[in-house]
Amino acid sequence: MTTTFHKGWYLIYTKPRHEKKVHSRLNELQINSLLPVKKTLRTWHDRNKYIDQPLFPSYIFIYLNNMQNYYDGIDIDGSLYYVKTGKQMAQVSEMVVNNIKLITDQVDELEVSDDRFQPGRKLVIAKGALTGLSCEVVEFNNKQKLLVRVDLLKRNILIALPEDHFIAL
Repeated sequence: MTTTFHKGWYLIYTKPRHEKKVHSRLNELQINSLLPVKKTLRTWHDRNKYIDQPLFPSYIFIYLNNMQNYYDGIDIDGSLYYVKTGKQMAQVSEMVVNNIKLITDQVDELEVSDDRFQPGRKLVIAKGALTGLSCEVVEFNNKQKLLVRVDLLKRNILIALPEDHFIAL
């Protein structure tokens, strides 16, 4: 890590299926973190059950206030490393983290895509739980979808909202 430290959101890469354990341990250490999940119906031979699955498998967003948080985060069993671009730890925009929080708290039906999207129409949500959110709307599978870009992970979150929920900027 470089000698200059900047407070903010970063990403930890975890061992497969260790996201919840690492997230729980970060909470115990009172380190702010985000593990966005979606409800998925799983089928076993004797039952069906909805479970929470990470939106971004093996990734946890962590807010680092100081170097101690940095070391505590990486020392947790299941944490492998901080995501970097080159030799620098990659910082995640506060706006991206806030959009992910807002969407995962308010919307049940969403999907994650690694497709590349051309810039979409810039709109504002006028109705519903996401009222006031500036967004980008793209065409996906012949439907208008709200798009949240998570460039660092090369992923996008897509949400279907009725057309009458949007107003042009």
